[in-house]
Amino acid sequence: MTLALTEATPDAGTRRPRGLTILLAAAIVLAALNLRTAVTSIGPLLGEVQAALGMSGTLAGVLTTLPVLCFAAFGALTPILARRFGEHPVLLCALFAITAGIAVRPLVGSAIPFLLVSAFALAGGAAGNVLIPTLVKRHFPHRVGALTTAYTTAMAAGTTLVAAGTGPVERMSGDWRLGLGVWAAFGVVAVLPWLALLRHRASTPYGTAGAGAPGTADAPGETRTVPATIGLRGLLHSRTAWLIAGYFGTQSTVAYILFGWYAEILKSAGFSPSAAGLLLAVLTAMGVPVNLLVPLLIAKAGGVRVWMIVLGLSYLGGFGGLALAPTAATWLWTLLIGFGMGTFPLALMLFALRARTAEGTAALSAFTQSLGYLVAGAGPLLVGVLFEATGGWAAPFALIFATVLTQLAIGWFAGRDRYLEDDLR
Repeated sequence: MTLALTEATPDAGTRRPRGLTILLAAAIVLAALNLRTAVTSIGPLLGEVQAALGMSGTLAGVLTTLPVLCFAAFGALTPILARRFGEHPVLLCALFAITAGIAVRPLVGSAIPFLLVSAFALAGGAAGNVLIPTLVKRHFPHRVGALTTAYTTAMAAGTTLVAAGTGPVERMSGDWRLGLGVWAAFGVVAVLPWLALLRHRASTPYGTAGAGAPGTADAPGETRTVPATIGLRGLLHSRTAWLIAGYFGTQSTVAYILFGWYAEILKSAGFSPSAAGLLLAVLTAMGVPVNLLVPLLIAKAGGVRVWMIVLGLSYLGGFGGLALAPTAATWLWTLLIGFGMGTFPLALMLFALRARTAEGTAALSAFTQSLGYLVAGAGPLLVGVLFEATGGWAAPFALIFATVLTQLAIGWFAGRDRYLEDDLR
């Protein structure tokens, strides 16, 4: 069975009031602010959590691996839930899950319930990962770059704020439970505009802002026939889906290696723990300006392929300097690597830029993130295995360079103007 779908949203025949457009944009940004709070609040207090809950080293390892497992598993289920219950209700439930999970897990008294409640919160984050690019495509089909800039910047800001603030909150309060649970307040704020939008949706369609504006879509009035639902079989046979999944997977692998091992690489080069931690904080904090800048550069100064190459070369320059002369210009290497991490917002933009419809964006987002996070979870583990086997950083750096070069090669093909729906017809 096929269904005629146009690029415009199902309610594209009406224009949204300006106030509703602003509310939608703000709701998306506030939701994105919460997507990593359940992840980054754990790292600064992992030792305290282990000691208080009697958590073994094995269970602590499970806790640190849980985000990528949940992002992969629950991300794959999200399009099914969205088709059954609607995107907005599912995202609202996801925000409730994040908020409740963050608030409740400091209150449990043993390791297994802590892991289960953490998985509940992370499931909400996984659903948000998939749904937010879909909602951007549905409600702002001709403003994908601007909205991607806004929500990826919010995501980076939330990640940095929680990572930097969890420790100070714990020290000021003297209670690790407050240090973990305080971030539920972000979720409470994010839920409010979605409740208002859900009520508005029941009585009035949202419409679309700027229908008919030029963008990545078909020309106004042009109808294309694509499958009514895009299932796993179609995605498995789509070259576009595999290329974008490969690009997302390789960029996520590099990012998770950095989060897990960058400080250790610097300490092996002779940096003190505090200096290595400061440079890691700089690397993480660069996500805010980079997530703000990269989508704008793509929209204003060249196509996707150009910036894939620029960001890949920035990675290679930073990692090359770090491997050959780690103490010579460490701040420069850190800034180059931090700019290279702009591959993350670029990868998120591809979900909307390589799909003609919101349904295609949802399918592409779920497929890509599920595979990508599974691949990324293996990266830090392989670095640890290689370092232990060889006693040095040459083999881990070889893995990093191979991953970046693979990313560049995949990006060259993923950057073509080819759409998921074209593969499925």
